[in-house]
Amino acid sequence: MALRFLGTTSDGGDCPTLYEVEGTGEILVQGDVVTDPEHLAQLRDVKPSETFVRVPRELLARFAPRSEPSEVIPFRDVAHVFTDLKHTAWRLETRRGYATDRGSEAWARWKAGENVARDEPDAWRRNVAEQVAQGKTFGRVRIVDQPLTEGQEFLLTRAPSNVAAGDEVRYLWRADAVRLGLPDFDFWLIDSRTVLRFVFDEQDTTMGVIVSEDPAEVLAACQARDAAWHHAVTAAEFAERVRSNM
Repeated sequence: MALRFLGTTSDGGDCPTLYEVEGTGEILVQGDVVTDPEHLAQLRDVKPSETFVRVPRELLARFAPRSEPSEVIPFRDVAHVFTDLKHTAWRLETRRGYATDRGSEAWARWKAGENVARDEPDAWRRNVAEQVAQGKTFGRVRIVDQPLTEGQEFLLTRAPSNVAAGDEVRYLWRADAVRLGLPDFDFWLIDSRTVLRFVFDEQDTTMGVIVSEDPAEVLAACQARDAAWHHAVTAAEFAERVRSNM
């Protein structure tokens, strides 16, 4: 039966890895064989066919099998979470462009040379401002390429409008995101308990989201958020860096 690689925390040749045995619902764990006599003596009901390995807790937390994903649902069906949230909404943006941006009137004005940095707040920014006024927090990290794509340049120009509403925007180079092992897909993390994973087509159009409250997936999203937030820089600082290198 074929094995499907799930993930590893291997570093420099270490072996801890998880695989799925396809078609069986079983997981194969690769790690160091347990040889400590004291540990072996404490194991229960050991059969001759069994062996035991040691792996880091992080491996199971990040890559352990998760519940079956839900179906893709329209984003509008979950839009209520941005008013119902109790504490935080955080987003990771990984794409090089978004069809919704290219189809917006702001994009057309930007392409025509207009300044779109501080347009009047739209419905999204008005809601962010209302939620932030209640003590909630919104934030996002945008993973960008070097040089920036056209879509990334547009969003960087528009970032001051988000920030003014209370949606803190930070930036991280894609090379750094890869080094940190961040996900390569977009998601929202709501109250550190619900993940909304975006599904896009090849034209960068949002097809919908997959909603998950699976503890392992939520934990992985929280870890990604913490790493990305720590290493990213504010939109204002990033824009200044880009201008200084032009």
